[in-house]
Amino acid sequence: MNNRVNIEELSEPLTFPTDAYVSKEYAEAEADKLWAKVWQHAGRVEEIPNVGDYITYEICHDSIIITRTGPDTIKAYHNVCPHRGRRLVSTPKGSNGVSGNTQVFTCSYHGWAFNGDGENTYILDKKDWQDKLTHARTCLTEVKVDTWGGWLWINMDPDCVPLREYLEPAASMLDPFKFEQMRYRFRQYVVFDCNWKVALEAFMEPYHVAATHPQLTKYGDFYAWSKAQGLHGNDGYDTPDHSTDDSAATTTVHRTGKGHDARKMMGEMQKEFWETVGASTTQVLVDAALRLVDELPEGTPANEVHEHWLNSCKADYAAMGIEWPEISDDEMAKAGLAWHVFPNMGILQGPTFALCYRTRPFGTDPDKCIYEAIAIERYPEGEQPNTEWVFADPTEENWRMVIAQDFSNMEQVQLGLKSRGFRGNLPNPHQERKVTNLHRNLAKYMGVGEPKPLN
Repeated sequence: MNNRVNIEELSEPLTFPTDAYVSKEYAEAEADKLWAKVWQHAGRVEEIPNVGDYITYEICHDSIIITRTGPDTIKAYHNVCPHRGRRLVSTPKGSNGVSGNTQVFTCSYHGWAFNGDGENTYILDKKDWQDKLTHARTCLTEVKVDTWGGWLWINMDPDCVPLREYLEPAASMLDPFKFEQMRYRFRQYVVFDCNWKVALEAFMEPYHVAATHPQLTKYGDFYAWSKAQGLHGNDGYDTPDHSTDDSAATTTVHRTGKGHDARKMMGEMQKEFWETVGASTTQVLVDAALRLVDELPEGTPANEVHEHWLNSCKADYAAMGIEWPEISDDEMAKAGLAWHVFPNMGILQGPTFALCYRTRPFGTDPDKCIYEAIAIERYPEGEQPNTEWVFADPTEENWRMVIAQDFSNMEQVQLGLKSRGFRGNLPNPHQERKVTNLHRNLAKYMGVGEPKPLN
């Protein structure tokens, strides 16, 4: 697909069937029609800071090597030896990729070797081929690679559109947050018994908060707008009277909870997110919020509480030598609460942090996926933690309460989608447009029927 898919605004309720979640044939076709054609984030630039550093990225039947070949040069290749097909870097099934540093990738089967530019540098008994081995037959197969927001992105389609074009308008609306200046705080994953889209959709809308996360409702109304943004989509909190204009949906910037004392609610809300999500805020933001009861008189209006809190946060970060990005209220509001970046990335963004999700098929099994949660944050230069991928069983102890609550839905949804009594998905036409937009774009890549109007 050479041109970015443009999707008009969703104007009516739509429904779509379950093949995309449960069909083995559909899952196999995704490998060729979807994953081989889209830009997908495969890691972060900070994972390969030195020449020779590499990581691998696994998707369906493909494995990709991404390696730094120079101070400002990154290349990517299919992780396969052109001789007999052995993977150059061994990638155990169920692992979340491997990393290392090398100037030469050597095949462990017969010893063929390749440099960082993908050129073959050694073939045992090369003369046996009678001078018939060309560069094109013996080099590694290159994969498109680029960066945005500090993320490494790959695309296996040699005719793909540039990354920046693919990411718009999400890239322009998220640029002010400067994700490239953030670093990993944690990253962990699990292999889950559901389709990758079921796992992704569990985090794509706030419509589920009241039922799945009832403990959060004391902090406010989670009624949300949701917008199609071409391939991608975003959402955010509606105005209190739910009067947001769909054509210019924005998120209210001042959000302190719905209690009578905005100072206390702000502190409780930040502490709740930190303790039960482990992300979507930072310790600096939490500490500043907990000081509000000492710094402001009771009865301070919510907007003034929020403004004081933000100023305190900025001052605290400045004292640590950390830049707070210049993001206007308008930019913050239009960016919203969270983004879906097609096909499989979720971003919940803030000025000094982001909580990101990525889901991928486990091989081409429609009933399994790899689910990942990633927190990135701003740190003083040289003080970011050293992180690695951690496999974590899907328990509340490993994932905190909120994500564990989301997990409680995912396997049960996968089972329910197979029920003879299920008539097809009925996404909320206002609050779950991101979900419907995912399936409209997916249908275009897969060459199947789009979601249909609800009768």
